[in-house]
Amino acid sequence: MTADIAIVLIILIVSLILFISEIVRMDVVALMVLVALAFTGLVTPNEAIAGFSNPAVITVWAMFILSEGLTETGVAGMIGKQVLKMAGNTEFRMILIIMCTSGVLSAFMNNIGVAAFMLPVVITIGRKTGVAPSRLLMPMAYGSLLGGLTTLIGTPPNLLISNGLVEAGYEPFGFFDFTRVGGIVMVTGVVFVAISARFLLPEKDPSATHSGASNRAVLNKQYALSDRAFFIKIREGSLLAGKSLVDSSLGKSLGLQVVALQRDGNTHFAPGPKTILKEGDRLYTQGEAERLNELIGWHELVPVKSENRGFMTNPYLALVEATVSEKAEFIGKTLRESGFRKEFGLNVILIDHPGEDSNMDLARRIIKAGDRLLLQGPTTLIEAIKNHEAFAVCKNASEGMLERCKNIQRNLFEVEVPEESWLAGKALADCRLGQLFDILVVSIKRGLEEILLPVSETILEEKDILILHSRQENLDTLVGLQQLKIETSEKSDASILEAEDIELIEATLAPNSKFSGKTAAEIQLRNQYGLQLLGILHANEVHRTNLAGMRIQYGDALLLMGPRERLDLIKKDKNFLLLSELSEVKTEETNKPLIATLIMLGVIVPVFFGWMPIAVTAIAGATAMVLTGCLRMEDAYRAIEWRAVFLIAGMLPLGTAMQSTGVAAYLTNGFMAVIGGEGPWVVIGGLYILTSLATTIIPTSALVVLMSPIAIQSAETLGFSPYTAMMAIAVAASASFTSPISHPANVLVMGPGGYRFVDYLKVGIPLALVVFITAIVFLPIFWQLG
Repeated sequence: MTADIAIVLIILIVSLILFISEIVRMDVVALMVLVALAFTGLVTPNEAIAGFSNPAVITVWAMFILSEGLTETGVAGMIGKQVLKMAGNTEFRMILIIMCTSGVLSAFMNNIGVAAFMLPVVITIGRKTGVAPSRLLMPMAYGSLLGGLTTLIGTPPNLLISNGLVEAGYEPFGFFDFTRVGGIVMVTGVVFVAISARFLLPEKDPSATHSGASNRAVLNKQYALSDRAFFIKIREGSLLAGKSLVDSSLGKSLGLQVVALQRDGNTHFAPGPKTILKEGDRLYTQGEAERLNELIGWHELVPVKSENRGFMTNPYLALVEATVSEKAEFIGKTLRESGFRKEFGLNVILIDHPGEDSNMDLARRIIKAGDRLLLQGPTTLIEAIKNHEAFAVCKNASEGMLERCKNIQRNLFEVEVPEESWLAGKALADCRLGQLFDILVVSIKRGLEEILLPVSETILEEKDILILHSRQENLDTLVGLQQLKIETSEKSDASILEAEDIELIEATLAPNSKFSGKTAAEIQLRNQYGLQLLGILHANEVHRTNLAGMRIQYGDALLLMGPRERLDLIKKDKNFLLLSELSEVKTEETNKPLIATLIMLGVIVPVFFGWMPIAVTAIAGATAMVLTGCLRMEDAYRAIEWRAVFLIAGMLPLGTAMQSTGVAAYLTNGFMAVIGGEGPWVVIGGLYILTSLATTIIPTSALVVLMSPIAIQSAETLGFSPYTAMMAIAVAASASFTSPISHPANVLVMGPGGYRFVDYLKVGIPLALVVFITAIVFLPIFWQLG
């Protein structure tokens, strides 16, 4: 083994580890590979950046634009409507029609785009016929993957396989060279799924898809809205009256979603955070009533100003001024998030940072390096932090800091735990006063005893007097929430959602959504779109409470409510896909479908007859889409999946290095030593199985770049045509059925279909075996070894 081979293998192994662990984004990993190869001299600078001008890469991004053009002009929508008409009422026929349609479209469009636009079509079919979406969505995703096997542009791995042949000095595959084997594989896969569906596909809550039921009724049942919905009333004299909805802390402290507000006989849906509450308001809320009942069970705490003026100068407690060092682990966290009191046993009286208001709510202050903290606690604990790396300086409190303590004493209150209160017998941590209301218990007076800076495990007792450090408004919020009244009625509370001017819709994140990984609060659905988030379906589990802090992932389904006129805002937003019935949301008519279809034909025909390479015609087609008004340039840029482009462009130099340094030959020799003596077809089968297994952990585009040199080297070693081995790898790379993470189309249907990881294994493994057997049987017929 030479030094160059060793370095390339190290780069290869590290990249595989990063791909599998997902510590770094896959496109960034590819760029790291490119840089490493260039700086080590394993490829020339021109070879390192050649991937960005590679015909396969150019074709990939151009096809994203062409696919978007077909979708935007309504071509895809027209096909979707025909699917609705042809689907019929039997599950077998539905699966055949859905898989064939998505397969044929994927032969000429990006398969992720096909899955995205087919998603609402398939859900509508399921709801109209009473078939659970879980019986149809996975077949649709698999159909798009199978269809990608049938043409050169059907999927990026096909283009990369063809490019690998060119790089090795062979003629590339033609446009329809994949059709012979790929077409048979697709038909076999479709028939297998249609026949085995009743045995392998899960049926998630079929009762929620009654044929003829309204979309609203279906969603209401699917998300079980009635189970966690109730009215609460703002009583006369309530301290919440006059507060805004956001200041009421209904969401933050109780995890409740205020869906509607009833006032003076009128119902206001999705009230904004600045809506002012009034006495007599009835709030229709979604969430768990247990926490509110728990607060009511506290028996209305009545805080009063504390006369315990000596607390700040208690002889058993010391006051010090500590400066936060750069090494502190709690930098960038709020005081609440840092768990400061629990870790150090000290009370933070004041946080001072130049240029910032030191009087702002302590619990919400983000701690920064250089902050000066005024700390109070037992002498032993104060001494312990003096040598702690989290603090650069720890000294006696300055006169200035002590002077500011006088203002702190104004925020000291005391409250008595009532008899028979829920609080009695509970640990301080269970009350969550700090977490929910930013109220800090600094002392507990129990008879003649005083517990200073009580720990979270301290058990409260009846008639305990709690010394609280808090703002007056936080205490008012606590008391106001205890004054709320839960109302019950004979009529179902969820009937309020049947108002004619309000609509329930279901949506999911689009493949390129910028909102993936963001919380519901960060997306600001109510402020940006005027819609209320009622539920999130994640990994087959419905979440209806504490939604604001949940991170929304690609594949989650979102239940939204709002006025009909607001639907267009989210429908036009490229970050979302609507899962509602097509008839419920009007689509804008377009006169461009014929032009877009002709442009697509103009891309394919010259390639078929060998007049022009696919990269050139694809660019021409993408340009024509913009020039003819089928697509705006802004939409064209947005349509490109830049991660895929950078992934491929960054990994291509690794394929070059594997060839030039002898790594491909080195790995091939090891591979051949194991099974080479069994003959060419065993080698081809081994390459297929290795590629198929690797698709579950490695991005398929990167995998094809790695496997192509090995396949070509193996064929040359045994003296058979590399086209056969490369075609086998192409089929294996695109047959990504066994895991939701092996292809974005699989992830896309996971939430709406309510699938679990095991569901992909139950269907995907048998389908992968069927595809493998079909490919191995028909490869020698169409691609002889000679």
